[in-house]
Amino acid sequence: MTRPTSGFGKDLVGLEPLTAQQIRVILDTAEPFKEISERRIKKVPVLRGKTIVNLFFEASTRTRVSFEFAEKRLSADTVNIGASGSSVQKGETLVDTARNLEAMRIDMVVIRHWASGAAAFLAERIPSHVINAGDGAHEHPTQGLLDILTLRDHFGDIEGLKVCIVGDVLHSRVARSNIFGLLKLGAEVAVCGPRTLIPRGIEELGVEVFTRVEDAIEWSDALNILRLQLERMKGGFVPTLREYNRVYGVTLPRLEAAPRELLILHPGPMNRGVEIDSDVADGPHSVILQQVTNGVAVRMAVLYLLAGGAPDLAESAKSEEDV
Repeated sequence: MTRPTSGFGKDLVGLEPLTAQQIRVILDTAEPFKEISERRIKKVPVLRGKTIVNLFFEASTRTRVSFEFAEKRLSADTVNIGASGSSVQKGETLVDTARNLEAMRIDMVVIRHWASGAAAFLAERIPSHVINAGDGAHEHPTQGLLDILTLRDHFGDIEGLKVCIVGDVLHSRVARSNIFGLLKLGAEVAVCGPRTLIPRGIEELGVEVFTRVEDAIEWSDALNILRLQLERMKGGFVPTLREYNRVYGVTLPRLEAAPRELLILHPGPMNRGVEIDSDVADGPHSVILQQVTNGVAVRMAVLYLLAGGAPDLAESAKSEEDV
């Protein structure tokens, strides 16, 4: 099922299927949209008349609100549906839910789901554009894009950059999107954590593996720190949270021992005092809040491109008269 688009594609279900050029197009398109969020009236009529459904079957704050802001700043009409307020609780399937929404003539679905592959499954079965806002432990493409945009803002170029993803890589969809996107753009990527939280065979993706956080810090230009996803753990992956912080926590003394100044990212939510200490999260090298800001611009770019917007017209699109 397809609709005419700008050539970007019908859906965004992950970064793995995208080319390096497609990723660069999204990042470049996000740049002019940053300015909209700084205006007195934060709105342009780019998606006026479009209807977007945010279908969130898992809890979310940053991602859900970021998508809502992005949609409203582009003047789309939005509907928000959670699992607790939908007919899924009554036994309705995901496809039936989406098809009923389709019957109301929607244009896009933003979906977060606990099952890996749910976004792709839905995209194959409905004509509306589908954006993956996180599916199980598979991918979270817009988070990966905003992380890469934040790195590009600070380093200027991704090629040759050394980025280490530290923490619960096993359960992280963010880690996978970062790995796919960064490698396509020429970065060197490593992961770090206890062996229990590193997926088997991850080296086959082209990443290096560290089991000591000190080694990761010595190697890296930037750290993307992941929380322990305790809600997805059904066994003893770490002895205690205190022990995890002692061995793998990114602390100020560890950063001060680094051979270079490191950029610190975290997709949130943070467990302060576990994977990251407050003096690091709130310190001068942290760009965690900039990631949140960039998230709105990236999601605006994705919505614009999927709706058929031309990448080279993004600058003029954001300059349209405020509404």
